[in-house]
Amino acid sequence: MIEEVKRNYLEISSLKDLNEGNKPSEDYSLNLIDPINFQLNKFFYKNIGKKHKWVDRLIWNEQKWIDYVSSEKVKTYVLKNKNDLVGFFELIFHFEKKEVEIAYFGILEEYQNKKLGSFLLSEAIKRSFDENVKRVWLHTCSLDHKNALSNYIARGMRIFKSEIVKI
Repeated sequence: MIEEVKRNYLEISSLKDLNEGNKPSEDYSLNLIDPINFQLNKFFYKNIGKKHKWVDRLIWNEQKWIDYVSSEKVKTYVLKNKNDLVGFFELIFHFEKKEVEIAYFGILEEYQNKKLGSFLLSEAIKRSFDENVKRVWLHTCSLDHKNALSNYIARGMRIFKSEIVKI
């Protein structure tokens, strides 16, 4: 079955345009995965993505996952509540263009609708600008969480391109 999906591309060009989300309680921590652990990336991709039709990486073998997360251009951050996994984001650095793509971003279902997305997105944007870039961008689509697009816009991102794709 072919489905039409609306895809929006959003960007933010300055940290001063960021409308930060509130920091959750001190029980929450955000850390760069270091050393890398492809199993965490794979876990979040599969568990968050199953409701949003994230399918492109489902065919990846272990070596492809390892190669991806080992790239100097990729950084993955994990949000935890005490020791429980909550959410993640992957940043892809395009050093030659002085920009960062927020490649994947999400919160596990049991932690959704707790206002954590605004904090997590704020942190993804801030960590991106730590690298002295001129732009942070991402794309989202109508298959993503119902609050995704409004969260991106509320944080100060603006749509620079929209398209309809058939999947």
